[in-house]
Amino acid sequence: MTSTEVTPAARASRPRGRGDGFRLLGIRLQPAWFFIAPSVLIILIFIVYPITQSLWYSLFNWQIGATNQEWVGFGNYVKLFHDELFWNALRVTATFAVVSVASQLAVGYLLATALARDTWINRVTRSIFFFPTIVALTTIGLVWRFLLDPDIGLVGGILHTIGAEPIDFLQSTSLALPSVIFVSVWKNLGFTMVLLLAGLKAVPAYLYEAARIDGANARQLTWHVTIPTIRPTILFTTLILTINSLQVFDLVYVMTGGGPLFSTDTLVTQLFREGFQNFHIGYASAIAWVLFALIMIIAAFQLRLFRYNDVD
Repeated sequence: MTSTEVTPAARASRPRGRGDGFRLLGIRLQPAWFFIAPSVLIILIFIVYPITQSLWYSLFNWQIGATNQEWVGFGNYVKLFHDELFWNALRVTATFAVVSVASQLAVGYLLATALARDTWINRVTRSIFFFPTIVALTTIGLVWRFLLDPDIGLVGGILHTIGAEPIDFLQSTSLALPSVIFVSVWKNLGFTMVLLLAGLKAVPAYLYEAARIDGANARQLTWHVTIPTIRPTILFTTLILTINSLQVFDLVYVMTGGGPLFSTDTLVTQLFREGFQNFHIGYASAIAWVLFALIMIIAAFQLRLFRYNDVD
């Protein structure tokens, strides 16, 4: 045996290194697994299991209290595409998402540009715009429900003061959805502004200097320097806003309950009604999976649309 070889006894007596790990039933485990095991267990029990179970429920005519749950395969999904309320909810959800996301991006960018300088008045103004973001959506919905009340609300009082007839915004089939969209935009505008402001702060100053030397004006700086540079920020912001808009529930539920006449009924409010009021768990699970597929498709499209490459 040469001097460089290590005997089994010497190897056994050698101190453990951090990479040696532990052995359990003959399987070598790294210490990190013991630290992440509680989180993994919670995720499996409270996230992965309910998701897979809902997919299983969607294949049954599953109803709470029924002794036998009838297997229908894809019957719930076929039923969805013949349900007028589903198509109405899909239309309302799409309208809500498109209008609210576009409005927040446009107004949020203008605010971020206007408040980009670090002056004390700009800091105070940013805080004012951001404050509604930290308030719960349920609270926001209740406040605006009272503000828009034609009898006791502030908006109705202002209209009455100027001699106009108070309008019941939330009971009008043509004004209820725009009112909810307005409140959603008002609530999340500060969040959008902060994200876009962070992107604007990260734009290198030399890009503007080089463009100005080449004779670029303000509009050209915006379209050819600022927006291409903050494209990853725009992608992230658009994704977050779109996903939140497609899943809107609490604001609609508190302000209108999906009415009047289903004019503000979204996919999630329909899911809630079918699952927790009518107890059609299988049908509600099918709605949830259609919404999941819709979100994945739209997210993939947005990733493709705003794809970023370092060589751009």
